[in-house]
Order: sequence, then structure tokens, then C-alpha cells
Amino acid sequence: MPPDGALHSTLRTLIDFAQPRGDGASRLRLSFGAPSRVLVARTVAEVLPVLEAVEALAREGHWCVGYLRYEAAAAFDPAFAVHAADGPLAWFGVHDEALPWPEVQNNASPVPTVDWQDSLSRADFDQRMQAIHRAIANGELYQLNYTAPSHAGFHGDAQDWFLALRQAQPDGYTAFIDTGEEQVLSVSPELFFDWHDDRILTRPMKGTAPRGATPAEDEALAQRLRTVPKERAENVMIVDLIRNDLSRVARPFSVRVPRLFHTEALPTVWQMTSDVEALVREGTTLADVFGALFPCGSITGAPKVSAMRMIRELEPEARGVYCGAVGVVQPGGHATFNVPIRTVTLRGSEARCGIGSGITADAQADAEWEEWRHKRAFLSHAKRPVNPPFELLETLALAAGELRDAPAHLARMANAARHFGYAWNEALAAACLHRLQAQHTAGMWRVRLLLDAQGTPRAEAFAMEAPPARVQLQLADRAFDEAHSDFTRFKTTRRAHYEAFAPTAAGVFDTLLWNRDGEVTECTRGNIALLLDGRWVTPPLRCGLLNGIGRANRVRSGQLAEAVVRVDDLPRVQALAFVNSLRGWLDADLNVPQK
Repeated sequence: MPPDGALHSTLRTLIDFAQPRGDGASRLRLSFGAPSRVLVARTVAEVLPVLEAVEALAREGHWCVGYLRYEAAAAFDPAFAVHAADGPLAWFGVHDEALPWPEVQNNASPVPTVDWQDSLSRADFDQRMQAIHRAIANGELYQLNYTAPSHAGFHGDAQDWFLALRQAQPDGYTAFIDTGEEQVLSVSPELFFDWHDDRILTRPMKGTAPRGATPAEDEALAQRLRTVPKERAENVMIVDLIRNDLSRVARPFSVRVPRLFHTEALPTVWQMTSDVEALVREGTTLADVFGALFPCGSITGAPKVSAMRMIRELEPEARGVYCGAVGVVQPGGHATFNVPIRTVTLRGSEARCGIGSGITADAQADAEWEEWRHKRAFLSHAKRPVNPPFELLETLALAAGELRDAPAHLARMANAARHFGYAWNEALAAACLHRLQAQHTAGMWRVRLLLDAQGTPRAEAFAMEAPPARVQLQLADRAFDEAHSDFTRFKTTRRAHYEAFAPTAAGVFDTLLWNRDGEVTECTRGNIALLLDGRWVTPPLRCGLLNGIGRANRVRSGQLAEAVVRVDDLPRVQALAFVNSLRGWLDADLNVPQK
């Protein structure tokens, strides 16, 4: 039996895993206090005994939560080439009971700024790409998953940071594990395997595309991901590898692929997954399952032995928990593990996070480098450890019993619900609006339609005065850092980033915002129109702004054209207007500081 590690009364483990066989709504969301015992493998010879102990204790009624490092692969096949491990090859906390998810603390302070430093230059990346392409051309392998770490200093609360990362990268298979020696903050979207009774499911994730700025662009990018030959080939190669791996523990003829090329929407990227499942042979153990599947082929490449050999040659340091496995074995033996991508490992004040992609014969360096940038974006989105639950929001004008632009507002809320994974029933939302409409048949009203995560709509109305003919705007005194946030692209009740720019001077109606690149974006409560060089323009969505209904109507009609307007261009602007669906078109004045 491997030695028990030292216990610590403050250790806490959090598990928030999707139920991969369910409807997506139910989750395994639990916390655990200090473990009653700890199972640790620091040598290759100790890995299998740890897994055997984990399975035995789970079948006795305990919860076992932990991880395997990528370098634990050598325990299952000596042909798997890996670096020397930088920590325990396997670590599992054993718990006698599961506890409720911790209460949300709404007064938590922002996560400290984390300045990530890449370990790989673009020139070195291009050289590695050329080496991989040579190996593919020489027939040494078909695909290689190449990765590199970023490093940062972190001075804050590790659990708070995990909760912020989980908020930026919701759903999936997220876990926080504090071993005392290190903290693992995994917000991985990828399932490694789910094994329950005699059924085992794997869901490799290969294929990535960025999210779009508009619903149409977003869907076009997802459709392209599903159909581009390079992405499909990358996915199929790994599916075939995992089918072969799974056959080592499967009953004859039971391995099948019920779903292929499925696109999943994450906040910053689209990912493509496929399902491979089987019925396991009688007598199969947890160690057998890991022996057949670990490491997951999606983070090695194919063939696995050749790919891992080249990974060790190209990557100068151990991957660690990244690309290993993080998971939970429930009482009775139900085991669910993720592939820990989108995962931060923290030791003291030193943080590490790996990013990578699958390289095939037709992979282009520019495209892969850009893909890495999109995958890394979840790190910069983690701003606060815990925020209050938010609702989706639409604000409509109700004048003389008529709702303005109601179909467009409902369509935009439906798109936001899809993005954030909120339940959506358009008939319920429309009925909610119509009930409020029937109660306010005269006068001018500001209507707020809200939707919670469970899909329950509610509407409220507030008396509204006629809008002024002309308004005064002030220019933001600093860049709007949240220009590309999900909570800017979509309208929700989470508006602290806007409220920080609320006007402070008397008589000022709103603040005109601009992004880090010096591009004008929008106001805090509406869009902006500018008369520049003889034509009315509005900033394009890629600058970072909400696609307002009033703005969209005027772009569609041709009244406004999209064009980038920089802060430096403002002295040349001949006229301005504040635009939204609630108030319409309001002529505006802006005091531009003179240079």
C-alpha cells in the first residue's frame, strides 16, 4: 500500500462535473473537507497500487478524488516516453462523506492581476511545427499534440481563483484539489472517461474554432469547424486511436461511435467532440481502464508511442497534471475523469498553465498560433472569484400598449441563453411580456425582461418620461478593459464593468467608451453613431460592444455603416447620436480633449 500523505485541516476539494450521459442540466457538484487519508504515488511502481486502493476504498463506500500526472504514463507502458515528473505521479484524497457546494460570497474582491509569460517564442513555435511536419512526411506519425506552458506569479487565494476560472469557463468537468503541496485548478471541458457498471464512455475533443461576434458569424464558425477537412481528419484520427485503446478492455464487438463531429460552445471557442463507448469485460479494474486509455489520445497524437516520443523531444519540461487525468470515483465505483486541459497548477506563488493543439500534415503555423491564443483567453476572463448569479436581460419600450422590437429582443435573449447554457422557452418569455403589456395599455414604460438560469422569465415595467431631444456625453478617461467580455457582448444583469464608467458630472447623460486599442466602442447604456467624413458610422462588433437592437435596425436599413473609429478621430467627427431601442436616436454632444 502506498504511504499516506500528510493531512491538513484546511484542505478542501471541489468537484463540479457534468453528467456526461444526462441532459446537460444535472451536475455532480460537491465539496470535500480534509481527507481521512491520502494515497500518493511518487514512483512508477506505486501508481498501480494507488489505483487499486482507490477502487477498493470506493467500493467500500468512500469518495476518492484526485489526479494522475501525464508522466504517470510510464506505469502503464514503458514505451511511453516522458520527462521526470515534477510532483506526485498520482494523488487521491479519500473522503468519508461529500459536503454541499460552498455558499457564494458576493462581497469577494477581484482576483489579483495575473501576468502570464509564454515559454515559447513564435520563432521557436514555427521551428517545432516544421519538425512535426517532417516527422509526418517521413511516416513517423499522423498527428502530434504539441503544447507549451505559460508561467505566472500569483499572490491571492487559490480557491477564489479557481471559482473565477470556473466562472470564465463554465460547465465541463471542473475541479479544485488542494494537496498542501500544490493546488490544481482544472476547468477542463473535456471528458476522459465515464465508467459506470459495465458501460464506459469517452469523449475526445479535437477541433477548435473561435466564437463569433454575432449569432450569424458564430454559427458560420461552428459550421466551418464541422466541415473543414483538416478539423475532421484530426478528430477521426484520435477517434480511431481511442477505439483501439478501448478495445483492450471492451467486450468483443461492443466498441461503437454513436456521435461524431459534435460542436460544443464554450465562452471563447467552439470545440468538436466525438463519443466512443463500449461495454467492458467482466473483471475489468480501474487500473485496467487507465492501462488501456492513459494518456488520452487527444493530448498525445497518433500513433501514441511515436507521438509521445516526439513530445518529449520537443517539449523541454514535464507536462505535470496538465494532460494527465483529474477525477472522482464515487462510492460503489462510478468513475469520471477529465482530461485536464484549461488547467492551472499552483505551487506557492508560482502558477503554470499549458496550452496546445493537434498538428496534422495540413496544419498551418499562423492558424495554430491563433488557436492557442483563443484557447488561452479563458485565463484573462477570470476577474472575480465569485459573482452573484446573473440573469439575462432585455430592455424594451412599451408605448401606448405596443412593445417596440419585441421579436428582435426575444431572438437576442435566445442567443444569450444558448451561449450561457440557460434554459430557454420562447413561448414562456413571450407570454410573460404579453401579460405585462395587457396591464399597461397607456403611457410610456421601460420594460425589463429577465431570464434566470433555470429558464424562468419575469418582466417588470417602470414609468418613463419622453427622452430628451439632445444629450451630453463624456469620454471615458481610461480604456474599457471589458470590451471583449461575454458580459459586454451579451446583455445581462451583471453590469459592474459598465457602472464603473457611469457619468460623474451633472447633466451628463452617458459615457462614451473605448477599448485598449484606442477604438471607440459604445456607451454604457446604448450604442453610438458618428458622422465622420460625410457618412454616419457605428463601430463594428469586433471592437467589443453589445449588438443593440436599435443599432442593428439602422445598420440593416443602411442608415448606419460599420467602421472603426479611433479616439484620435473624434476631433474630426461632425455629429454624434446615442442609439438604442428604448430611447431611439438621440442627438448628442461630446467634449473631446484638445491635444
